[in-house]
Amino acid sequence: MNMPRNRALGYGTDTYLFASSSGANVSWLLHALQRSGTVVPVTLNAEVLDERIAALNPQAVFLDFSDDQSAVAAEVHRQLKRDWPAVAILGTGAASQPATMLTALRAGVDDFVDTAASPDDVTGTLTALLERRSAQQSGTRGRTIALLGAREGLGVTTLATNLALILQDLLKRPPLPASPAAENVRGVALLDLGLPARDGLLYLDTQSDFSFVDGVRNLRRFDQTLVQTALGRHTSGAAVLPLPSTLSQVREISHADSVTLIKRLADFFDFQIADLGGFSTIDFIAQTVMEADKTWVVCDQSIGGIVSTANLLRDLASRGLEAQRFSLVVNKMDNGVGLPARDIAARLGLTLAHLLPSRRTPLVAASSRGEMLAHTSRKDPYVQGVLGMAKGLLREYADGAQIVAPPESSWSAFMAQITGKWKSAREG
Repeated sequence: MNMPRNRALGYGTDTYLFASSSGANVSWLLHALQRSGTVVPVTLNAEVLDERIAALNPQAVFLDFSDDQSAVAAEVHRQLKRDWPAVAILGTGAASQPATMLTALRAGVDDFVDTAASPDDVTGTLTALLERRSAQQSGTRGRTIALLGAREGLGVTTLATNLALILQDLLKRPPLPASPAAENVRGVALLDLGLPARDGLLYLDTQSDFSFVDGVRNLRRFDQTLVQTALGRHTSGAAVLPLPSTLSQVREISHADSVTLIKRLADFFDFQIADLGGFSTIDFIAQTVMEADKTWVVCDQSIGGIVSTANLLRDLASRGLEAQRFSLVVNKMDNGVGLPARDIAARLGLTLAHLLPSRRTPLVAASSRGEMLAHTSRKDPYVQGVLGMAKGLLREYADGAQIVAPPESSWSAFMAQITGKWKSAREG
């Protein structure tokens, strides 16, 4: 996963929305954040904000709770948190009017800024909030592993499905969360995006009426409940999100929205394995690789496979993705062919990461029985190779150091004080 970008303010490149009917308050925030970015005033209206958030992708949204706007601001906040849960939302108002802060508290804003405060207080509050959110996201987001194959037949889908199942088993995740309130990150998701389409579903003997295109179309409501109820599930608990049965639907969604979905899925799974074997849209591959934590290029010993892979790497390089981003997995390795894996890596200019032996007969035999070799023969050399890949991922990503959250803001202290008084009153 790409690490969160520096949230410190002062670069002047970010965009903030301020929903307020008070010209004086708008002028105040414009002045307070003039060195931090652009403040765009908008009407305190959920539909207008919805349109502006979609168009501008703001760093944060400010809602004005002052005077007679508080009830409207609270309702707007409710709708924004439902439709845009990842957006940071701050309330504004006069701290000298406790009722204003209490309304914002009850609404559930992420933080609060005093319209009588100095600009330094505003930027400090905003910086602390964004850093807290980055720390929380860094501690919970899963990892995306992209598997590229320049053409069909290189074994990418077979590798992706077996890798997903082995990772799911190693993580010891239950098949389904106990409740919608369970941990956000859970288990493994296979993004079955390779060609031939939906082969991952076929190999896993799994059904799914909900496709990757459906996921993109439902980005606004993509939450834990949808993940639990809509995505296909293998008996192991691994989730599967395939291409649609009608491939022409893929042309109806943008590459940017597709990558946004992949990023969103990282909120719900420890790992997502993106099978891009044979996928022909180079711009989508490039954008996916940019978001992936690790990208393995899968190739075999065939001249056709090597030439096609070299062409794929050249196309990606033309989009700014150099060979250092990738490592090589030589699949279907047969020592009798006389073309060593290191020679293939040298020809492609890639670091050799893994070797997987040619095991066509046991793989086809397991598939013909509706089974996965990863579950029926753990001692098979192919499965042992994939197991090594999975353990390497866990060593690299699953044991990362915990990020220490920044100190609480004054808003957090205010909430603690208020909630403490409520608790004391109830207990009394």
